[in-house]
Amino acid sequence: MTKISYLPGHSGSPGTDALPPLAESVDYIASLGKPTAARVLMDARDAGRVAIQPRCGVGGHEEMKALLRELENQAAPDILTLTIDSHTRLKRFEQALRSLNRAPADLNGYPLVSHGYLRGREVNESVTAPLEIRHGSPDARILFDVAVASGITSFEGGGISYNLPYSKAVPLAESLAAWNAVDAVCGELAGLGLIVDRELFGTLTAVLVPPSISLAISVLEAVLAARAGVRCISVSYPQSGHLVQDVAALRAIPVLARTYLPPEVDVHAVLHEFMGVFPKKRGNAEDLIFYGALVARLGGASKLITKTYQEAFGIPDTRANVEGLRLADRANSPLLDFVKADEERVADELSWIVDEVADIVEPVLAAPDTMTAVVDAFAAGRLDIPFSASRYAKSEIIPKRDAEGAIRYLSTGSLPFGDRTRRHNSDLLKGADSTGGPVIGSLLTGLTDDINYFPALFREIRKETQEEDAE
Repeated sequence: MTKISYLPGHSGSPGTDALPPLAESVDYIASLGKPTAARVLMDARDAGRVAIQPRCGVGGHEEMKALLRELENQAAPDILTLTIDSHTRLKRFEQALRSLNRAPADLNGYPLVSHGYLRGREVNESVTAPLEIRHGSPDARILFDVAVASGITSFEGGGISYNLPYSKAVPLAESLAAWNAVDAVCGELAGLGLIVDRELFGTLTAVLVPPSISLAISVLEAVLAARAGVRCISVSYPQSGHLVQDVAALRAIPVLARTYLPPEVDVHAVLHEFMGVFPKKRGNAEDLIFYGALVARLGGASKLITKTYQEAFGIPDTRANVEGLRLADRANSPLLDFVKADEERVADELSWIVDEVADIVEPVLAAPDTMTAVVDAFAAGRLDIPFSASRYAKSEIIPKRDAEGAIRYLSTGSLPFGDRTRRHNSDLLKGADSTGGPVIGSLLTGLTDDINYFPALFREIRKETQEEDAE
C-alpha cells in the first residue's frame, strides 16, 4: 500500500494545498460526459419513476473504486454514494490520514479530504453514474470544496440536520454559518452553469420522527439554501412505516416548496427506506424494502435511498447492497400501476402535515434574521427534534405510534401548536395500546415497542400464521 501524504492534489487540512478554481472544476465536470445528479433527478421525475441510490463507503481508494464499479455493473443505480468516514466528518483530518495509512479497512467511510481531489476524480471516473457525498458533518466547508474539485455534483446535509442529530456541543449558529458558506458556493457554481443538488437530511434522528418535524426542519434549511443561491434542493424524508402517512409526507414536499421557496429552485422528494430496527429474517427484511419502494412510487419521490436484508446485523456486504437495489427498483415496474393509496385518507393526512409545518416554521420565517431566529427557537423549544444528541435541542418532543402505526405527538413540548393540533394528536393516540404500570416505565416500554415496530409486527404475523396452521 502506497503511503499517503499531503502532496499536490491532496487538500489536507486548511490551507495545506490549493484546490483548482471553481471554473476549472466546472469544466472538468462537463468533460466527464456523465449527467449531474440534478439532471438524473429531473429525468426520473419527468419519467414518473423513482431513481435508486445505495449507501456505501470504505476507506481504501482501490477498494472504493471496486465497490462502486461492482454496484454499478450488478445493479445500475441511478446515483452512487461516497459515504465519508467519521474523522473527516469532524474535521479530524490528521487522524483520518493516520488511519488511512495504518489500516484503511478500519475507517467507516472514504476519507476524501485525505485522499485528495485527484483521487476523488479517479473515483468519479471509475463509474458512469453521478456521485453524492453523504457524511454527517456540522461544518463541511473543506469537504465540500474537495468534493466539487473531485467533480461530485450532489452533497447532503444542512446546518440543523447535520448538527443536532450527531453532535453534542456544536453551537447552531456555527453550523448554520458553515453551511451557509457551502450554499453560497453552490450559488457561485450555478452562475458558472453547474447546478449542484443539495440534499437536506430530513431523516434527522431517523427513528420516530413526526413528519411535520422532519419537513419543518427541511423547509427552514431549504429557505436558507435558496437565499444563498442553491438551485436544486432534495428534501429527504424517513419512512415511518405507515403507508398513508408516508405517502402524504412525500406529497407534501412540493406543496411546501411552492409555499416557501422561489419558483426557480427545483425541489425533489427523497425517501429514506426505514431507518429503524430491521427484522432479522431475510424474507421479512425484503418485504420491508419492497414496501418502502412502493411508498416512494406512490408518494411521487424522485429518489429512494435503499436498504438491504442485512441491516439487522451491521454494515451490509456488496452482494446484499446489489440485491437491495434490484428489489427496490422492481417497484418502478409498470405492472404495478394497479397499486393505489387511499386518496381520501392521504389528502386528509397531507392537510394536517402542511398545517403543522406552517405552525412550526412561519414564526421563524417572520423574523428579520432567519438564522438567528432558528437558534433562538431551538433555545426556547419552539423548534425541537426528538432524541437529539445536542445540548442545543431540548428534545422535549415525545413521539408515539397510534393504533395504526402512524407517528403522532404524545407530547408536543414547546412547539407552537394550537389547541386544534394538540387535540388532533391526542385523539389519534386514544386507540393506541397502553402498557399500563408506572408512567415512566410505561412510556419507556411504549417507546421501545414503537422503535421495534417492524420486527414485532413480523413476529405477530408469524404467530398468527402458526396459530391458523395449527387449527
